[in-house]
Amino acid sequence: MRVLLVEDDMQLGQTLETALRLEQYAVDWLRSGEPVRATLRATPYDILILDLGLPGVPGMEVLRQLRADKHTLPVLLLTARNTLADKVDGLDTGADDYLTKPFDMDEIFARVRSLLRRGSGHKVNRLSVADIVLDPVERVVEFQGVGVDLTAREFAVLEILLRNAGRFVSRPRLEEGIYAWGEEIGSNAVEVYISRLRKRFGSDLIETMRGVGYRIPT
Repeated sequence: MRVLLVEDDMQLGQTLETALRLEQYAVDWLRSGEPVRATLRATPYDILILDLGLPGVPGMEVLRQLRADKHTLPVLLLTARNTLADKVDGLDTGADDYLTKPFDMDEIFARVRSLLRRGSGHKVNRLSVADIVLDPVERVVEFQGVGVDLTAREFAVLEILLRNAGRFVSRPRLEEGIYAWGEEIGSNAVEVYISRLRKRFGSDLIETMRGVGYRIPT
């Protein structure tokens, strides 16, 4: 799943970006509020983690613009403001949850999972094709009833293919889903992850059409 993180504090932003990636989320990090609207128009995200104390366009204004644009994206606010009035204002403006700094990483992970479940419906959100069951919220995969450990990018490739089961997915689309901005993309990275998935789930799991892409047949 893809997370848009908007946080101007460099240390906290780097910590959150690294921690979320270790939890198998694809993370894009903005340091100010100005580019948020254009970013959301250009790229689909599953959740927005938004700091209120941003330079330029404040976080609360970003949230107002987001809801005015009819975005239903789940929003988790991060702020040093801890008064009841601040929390009420944030929730009334359209936030889905509110976390006061400082916070524990396990708590933010739990809040993110909760919002993703709330937004999509946990049971409905599970992807199942053939003998594979993938839960994108809990980040777990089962094959023939047995749990399978995947790397973050293996998981992301499998999730994209399962969401598009029966349709071919191009290599650029897969690269977009597994790499955040600025990350160097290996020339045969997608092929490597496809090969690993075939080894784990069977050589006939994923079909390749040269020049078109990859698909999991239904």
